[in-house]
Amino acid sequence: MVKIRMKRLGRRHRPFYRISAMDTRNPRDGRVLEELGHYDPIAPDPAQQIVLNEDRVRYWLDHGAQTSETVRNLLKQRGIVPRKK
Repeated sequence: MVKIRMKRLGRRHRPFYRISAMDTRNPRDGRVLEELGHYDPIAPDPAQQIVLNEDRVRYWLDHGAQTSETVRNLLKQRGIVPRKK
């Protein structure tokens, strides 16, 4: 099963996340099927906090990918509403 979730990067006290399509059996920072964007919670410009490849996010959602709770909230901020199952 494919899940769209965040992969933590950055250093201590300076988090940075990549939003990725991953198999649910892989660990959080494990192998990725596709990188879909990134989230920088400390970026000074709110427009640069969430950067997404929206076409690919919609592709994965249309093909049955689930989202983590946090990614679902980020997608709603960007106006992409995942289908409810």
